Amino acid sequence: MGYNLLKGKRGIIFGALDENSIAWKTAQTVHAEGGTFVLTNAPIAMRMGQIDELAKETGSEIIPADATSVEDLDNLVAKAVEILGGKIDFVLHSIGMSVNVRKGRAYTDEKYDFTAKGWDVSALSFHKVLQSLYKADAMNEWGSVVALTYMAAQRTFPDYNDMADNKAYLESVARSFGYFFGKEKNVRVNTISQSPTATTAGQGVKGFDGFISYAEKMSPLGNASAQDCADYTITLFSDLTRKVTMQNLFHDGGFSNTGVSQEVIEKF
Repeated sequence: MGYNLLKGKRGIIFGALDENSIAWKTAQTVHAEGGTFVLTNAPIAMRMGQIDELAKETGSEIIPADATSVEDLDNLVAKAVEILGGKIDFVLHSIGMSVNVRKGRAYTDEKYDFTAKGWDVSALSFHKVLQSLYKADAMNEWGSVVALTYMAAQRTFPDYNDMADNKAYLESVARSFGYFFGKEKNVRVNTISQSPTATTAGQGVKGFDGFISYAEKMSPLGNASAQDCADYTITLFSDLTRKVTMQNLFHDGGFSNTGVSQEVIEKF
């Protein structure tokens, strides 16, 4: 059941790849809540996914953009404002990629060209998105920008590799840019630290299935699903959270505040 939380609001959603992705679920939920948006992803990711199906389902247009290219992002912002008929109210940054992980290189044996590429895609791209929006004055007052992160930014998960460093940088960008965007434009910038989620990207991490089972046993409420995350994201896009900014918000069923659970004790 929808609540029309986003009726009349316009946005940009990055990173919808397939029906397993959080961005995909968020787009569907935004649509159900009355919001309109453009979808965007890198051309190579668009060839891998089924974004055309999502666009048709939600009546949205697709604007291809490489999130590491300032030129592409400036073009995306300008076209989005034109297509949607006004300034932007919400943006979802749901982008992450580690070449080191893909190539099976350990954290202690990084190839730094790979590291730089992953950092640019996963973390610096968030600053570039915010800067393009900021310089174009493309956000409506009390607009909201959300990026997805993971608790490896605060705690060590060995197989998460250099993505942990990328997420730490991403969260810092949210705080730093959030200050300026809030002070000067009344725009909110937050990150959601989501449970391990069975997305296409998440399943690329070594030992993922074992870890998602462990997190389920550790979390008093169980793991948050992709749809749960979409629902939470909607609240941050809405007018109900106008004074929430520069926060890293844990959305993990209580995992982040649990030292050990009875289920884990019994297991080991």
